[in-house]
Amino acid sequence: MKFTDDMITFKNSFPSDINPVFQMALPDTFEEQVKNADVINIKGGDDHLIQYWLKQFNLSEVFKDKVIVTNSAGSNVMVKHFWTCDWRKNMDGLGILPIKFISHYKSNYGDDDPRGVIEWEKAYKELESYGDKSLPIYALEEGDFIVIEK
Repeated sequence: MKFTDDMITFKNSFPSDINPVFQMALPDTFEEQVKNADVINIKGGDDHLIQYWLKQFNLSEVFKDKVIVTNSAGSNVMVKHFWTCDWRKNMDGLGILPIKFISHYKSNYGDDDPRGVIEWEKAYKELESYGDKSLPIYALEEGDFIVIEK
């Protein structure tokens, strides 16, 4: 199970005198879980599915004063606009962060896809001309990260 594997990986990355507690988010208890958490980790996955669940909450309020860590589709849901590797098109996120985003930029993500390799520069240009053109684009390569304080 992904949650168990991630929990073990995260736990092993902490010094032995720190014992974090991990919980899988559940829709019925999500707001209370976030309220009691110091850090929320939103993993990747399906862009549509993650938006379906998260748009049911007032995330700006629920996440207030929290540290939110995201990757891939978890990042996509937080931004205004993004280019998704899975669907290979531009989409709108929930707009919590006023940026545009491309995950897995210039990686071999999707190289084994029947549609062929991703043309990263084309994806960047498509996102550049999509939606609010005044927003900055963050196109992160594998292993890169940014910190945004809001």
